[in-house]
Amino acid sequence: MEISIKKVATRKDLRKFINYPNSLYKGNKFFCPPMLLDDKNTLSRTKNPAFDFCEAEYFLAYRGKDLVGRIAGIINHKANERWKEKLVRFGWIDFIDDPQVSAKLIDTVIAWGKEKGMNGIHGPLGFSDMDNEGMLIKGFEEEASLASIYNYAYYPEHMVQLGFEKAADWVQYEFEVPQEIPDKVDRVSKLVQEKYKLRLVQAKKSKDLLPYAGKMFVMLNKAFDELYGFTTLSQKQMDMYVKTYFSFIRPEYVSCVIDEQDEIVGFGISMPSLTKALQKSHGKLFPFGFIYLLRAMKKNDTIDMYLNAVRPDYHGKGINALYYNEMHKAYIRNHITRAVTMPQLEDNAKALTIWKNFNGRQHITRRCWIKHFEH
Repeated sequence: MEISIKKVATRKDLRKFINYPNSLYKGNKFFCPPMLLDDKNTLSRTKNPAFDFCEAEYFLAYRGKDLVGRIAGIINHKANERWKEKLVRFGWIDFIDDPQVSAKLIDTVIAWGKEKGMNGIHGPLGFSDMDNEGMLIKGFEEEASLASIYNYAYYPEHMVQLGFEKAADWVQYEFEVPQEIPDKVDRVSKLVQEKYKLRLVQAKKSKDLLPYAGKMFVMLNKAFDELYGFTTLSQKQMDMYVKTYFSFIRPEYVSCVIDEQDEIVGFGISMPSLTKALQKSHGKLFPFGFIYLLRAMKKNDTIDMYLNAVRPDYHGKGINALYYNEMHKAYIRNHITRAVTMPQLEDNAKALTIWKNFNGRQHITRRCWIKHFEH
């Protein structure tokens, strides 16, 4: 039966678009459902400030009455201007193992991109780097997390068949959390702190971090400027992320390094893993999902290391060792035994160097694919 494509045009369509992964991955113990409310807000043209410089369309694939795939097409004009490109992004891509379906989805976004004057397509990418990105190409039997994409092993096979090539890879590490801080690490951290006259923000409550939250994202714009596909976050975006995430973080798992002028030179943000809680709730907060999430935040042996950055003028000066050492102490106090990094670009040597000091493994790789249009 022929595959038909329907543009998402109603709230009902959008609900189907957002909920589709829960049926596609039903029973898969490695899949981590996204938080459905987050997806709804991100895909909303009125709630996501990225629409100030992005445009997007969402599509559903059907075989008869059966929903068999989905895809988002996104044009980030700020990114295209920054990187001097004319690329349409694809994201939120999921499909059954049928080449007809994946081809139809990709062709639909390509056609839309061509209408808008684009000359190539790449993804999976979101509206910004704060959205999940990259298609899983290694680690199909590894547990995913809230901040990363899971997909079946046939996905990358389809991309190759469709003529896509590697644009960039992100890697993740899993490691055991040592239950003692090595003397050398502690000593080096203190030396770095004294040498550059730095101090750590002491936060007992999440509100104690709020004066620094906005500054973290301002600094992140500088630190990430050269990373693949990055676009600077607008003030509206930064305000949204602060409001969304800093209301429920555990401050002991956040470490912020500041200089004598009270400016941020580096930070690390981590949180207890929410994977098991989201699997139980299927990404829904109600009626009981929020209870699972609250339990996971309070009692957990696994930490997800979400975000970290060092101001460019402090690169190579041991700042990341300083904030990781501080978070490590919190992990020990709370009996954390396992830590998982979030996706980091494989060629971002400055960010990856720190993991050489831990007993771990590089267990997951995700890829951004690219294809230029034929004229």
